[in-house]
Amino acid sequence: MSKHYKELANCIRFLSIDAVQKANSGHPGMPMGMADVATVLFKDFLRFNPKNPSWINRDRFVLSAGHGSMLLYSLLHLTGYKSIALNDIKNFRQLNSVCAGHPEYHPNTGIETTTGPLGQGISNAVGFAISEEILKKKFGKNKIDHKTYVLAGDGCLMEGISHESLSLAGHLKLKNLILLFDNNSISIDGPTSLAVSDDHEKRFKSYGWDYIKINGHSYKEIFKALKKAQKSKKPIAISCKTTIGYGSPNKSGKASSHGSPLGEKEIKLVRKKLNWKHEPFQIPKDLLNEWKKIGYEAFKKAKKHEDKYKKIIFDNKTLKLLDSSFEKIKKDYFDNLKPLATRKSSEIFLDIASKLPNLIGGSADLAGSNNTKTKNHKIIRPGNFSGNYIHYGVREHAMCGIMNGIALHSDLIPYGGTFLIFSDYCKPSIRLAAMMKQRVIYVFTHDSIGLGEDGPTHQPIEQLTSLRSIPNLNVFRPADFIETLECWQLAIENKNSPSVIALTRQGINPVRVKNSSTNESSAGAYEILRTGDKIKITILSSGSETNLACDICHKLATESIYSKVISMPCQELFDQQSASYRNKVLAETDIVISIEASETSYWKKYTGVNGLNFGIDDFGKSAPYKEIYEHFNLNPESIIKRIKEKL
Repeated sequence: MSKHYKELANCIRFLSIDAVQKANSGHPGMPMGMADVATVLFKDFLRFNPKNPSWINRDRFVLSAGHGSMLLYSLLHLTGYKSIALNDIKNFRQLNSVCAGHPEYHPNTGIETTTGPLGQGISNAVGFAISEEILKKKFGKNKIDHKTYVLAGDGCLMEGISHESLSLAGHLKLKNLILLFDNNSISIDGPTSLAVSDDHEKRFKSYGWDYIKINGHSYKEIFKALKKAQKSKKPIAISCKTTIGYGSPNKSGKASSHGSPLGEKEIKLVRKKLNWKHEPFQIPKDLLNEWKKIGYEAFKKAKKHEDKYKKIIFDNKTLKLLDSSFEKIKKDYFDNLKPLATRKSSEIFLDIASKLPNLIGGSADLAGSNNTKTKNHKIIRPGNFSGNYIHYGVREHAMCGIMNGIALHSDLIPYGGTFLIFSDYCKPSIRLAAMMKQRVIYVFTHDSIGLGEDGPTHQPIEQLTSLRSIPNLNVFRPADFIETLECWQLAIENKNSPSVIALTRQGINPVRVKNSSTNESSAGAYEILRTGDKIKITILSSGSETNLACDICHKLATESIYSKVISMPCQELFDQQSASYRNKVLAETDIVISIEASETSYWKKYTGVNGLNFGIDDFGKSAPYKEIYEHFNLNPESIIKRIKEKL
C-alpha cells in the first residue's frame, strides 16, 4: 500500500516543485510535506465531482495555508478538473493564470475560496460547516450530508482569527469539520520555536475539539485518522507531523524550502532520492491514469446521487415576494413621521426580511445595539441548526471570515453586525469578500460622533474612507427610514458585491416625506431638495448629515442664496452612473460642498479644488453627541458662514 500511495503523492510533489521552479517563485515546501495526507484524503475519503465542481453535496476542501497553492492545483489537475490543465500549471503565478500565487476563488473550478492571508481559510471552513448543518436541517440528511476539510499550518494557528473561529466551531459542535494541521514546525523566519510554544492538543481540546496526532508520512496512520474523523461527534483536528520540503536532501525540514524554488541542482537530488526518473511536468502514464481513475470513481459516486440534489437550492426569492409587507410599513411610516435611528429602521426591515429562507443573520455580541435580531429570528445553537441567527460572540474578524464561507457555500445570504469602528477588526475578510464577489452584508452601526459619550475610541473617523477604498465593496450610509429600506434591498439583490450598511445610533428626522415606487438610492446619489431654479451651491451629504444639509439649504434660501441637496447614500453606485447623470448632479454649480461627520478627503473627488468639505479630520470627543457636533462646527451657522465667505 505505502509504495503505491507514495508514487501517487510524488506526482503532487514534482508538479509543485517543477511549477515553482519554472515560475522562479512560490512555496514548494508545504506541497512536498503534505502530499501524502492529500493523496489519502482525495483517494479514499473526499466526496467530489470533477465534472460538476459545484455539486452542492460535495465535501469542501479549503487550503487555509494558501501559500502551498500548488498542492491544490496539482490535485485538481490530476483528478480531472477541466479548470486546471497542465499548461495552467506551467503558467503558475503568471498573468491571468487560474493557478495564481495563492488560490483565488473562481466558480465551478474546485477552488472553493480565496486564501493566502493566514487563518482566513479556517474561518471560511467554519462557515462552510455551519451552512452544511443549516441545509441538512432544512432539507434532510438523506439529501445534504457532507464534510468540510481545511488544511492549516503553524502560521494559520498563530493568527488571532484561528482562535476566534476554532472557539466558535467547538461551541457549535460542528462535527462535520475536519482540520488537517500541517505540523512541520517551520515558519519563514526558521523553527516555530522562535515564537511559539503552544500545546496544540490542549488548545484544541479546550475549544471542545477532538485531537489526533499522527505521522503525516505514514499512509496507515493517515487513513486510520481520517476514518476515525468521519464519525467524530465534535470538530476534529488531525495533527500531521510532517517534514517541510519532504524528499529534499539539503532543504527538507528547513525554512529554505518554504518560500523559494529549490533550484535546479537540488531538484536533481530530490529526483534521485525519490527515484523520480521523469522530465519536468511529466507524469508517467500509469500514475496519471490512476489519478484520473480516482477522479472518475468520485464522479460516478456523485452522479449516482445527483438527482436528489437538484432541488436543493432556494427558490429565487427576492424582496419582491415581501413587497406588500414593505408597502404597509412604508405607509405606517409616512402616516407617523418622526425621528428614527437608522439602526432601528434596519431592524424594522429585518423583521420582515427574516422571513426570507436563505437570510442568515448575526452579530458580534451586539445584537441589541446593532438591532440585527428581531422577534422573528431563531437562534442557531450547538447541535440545533434550525434557526437563522448566529451569536458570533466578541469575534468580529471570525464573524466576517465565517460569513464568507456561508456565502460561498450555496445560496445563503449572511449578514453580521458590529460597530463601524470595529470594521478595522473585520477588514481582511471584507477585502476577500469583495475580491471573491460574494454577497455578504455588514451592518455597521454607531457610524459617527453621533454615538456620543462612548468617545473617540468608539467614534469612527477614517473608517468610511477606508471601506470606500476597497474595490467592489458598496458602502451604504442611508439618511432615513426609506433610504435604509432601499439600501437593504440593493444589498440583498446584488449577487456580485458585498455591502456595508452604516447606521446611526441617534434618532434622525425623515428627509424623504413622500412615498415613491422608485428606489432612489439605486443611483447612489440623487436630488432630495432644491430651493430655486437658478442655484449657486450643490450640497452633498450622507446619512445623519443629510438632515443638516437640508436645514442649511433652507436657511440659505432665506438670504436669497439658492441651492440643492444631493443625498449620496452610496458613492460606489453613483460612480457607476453615466457621465451625463453624474454631470447633472455635480456640474450644475461652480461650488460643490460636502457634509459628512467623518474624514473629508475622500469627498474631494466630487467637490474639486473650488469646493468645501465639512467633516472631521481629527479624533472625536466624549460628550453628548449634539455638543460634539458643535465642537467640530458641524452646525448650520458655522457652515453657512464658510459658504458665504466662499461666495
